[in-house]
Amino acid sequence: MGNINPSLLHIGSTVGALFMALMVIFIRLKASDRPVTIRKIWIPPLGMSTGFAMFVVPEVRFPLWWAAAAFLIGWFIFAYPLISTTKFEQRDGQIYARRSKSFAFILLGLLLVRTLLHEFINRYISIPQSGGLFFILAFGMILHWRVFMYRRYTRMVPPEPTIAHPRG
Repeated sequence: MGNINPSLLHIGSTVGALFMALMVIFIRLKASDRPVTIRKIWIPPLGMSTGFAMFVVPEVRFPLWWAAAAFLIGWFIFAYPLISTTKFEQRDGQIYARRSKSFAFILLGLLLVRTLLHEFINRYISIPQSGGLFFILAFGMILHWRVFMYRRYTRMVPPEPTIAHPRG
């Protein structure tokens, strides 16, 4: 692979992140028209987990404590705006995600904070390492959000009726 100008990588990653944020906003708006299922809750973090394969490349690696810090920042700080805007409602015997007017603004705000942090961190570590750190931060954020959604969803789903089996 040839040398790529770091400025182009930075611009490309920022444009890519903006595109992904807009896609998430669009998908979330469409998702509120369809019932929530356990599968729909867990597919995003499971699909995202394949990104951990990037750490096979030595240039992306960094100390484990950096990864733990990034994950915990995502889990404890960045997940809360998403959690606070996620509400469910029951309609027609099914559970739907309620649309939140502030969700798009929160997502764009998180993107802005991410971009500013990325700008600061890129001064001290390589672009592949900062990409890996921000991936772990995003994974911690999304995993916590989805754990929250799963717990809220399972509290709203009525328990399945149990059938008594005769012993014989």
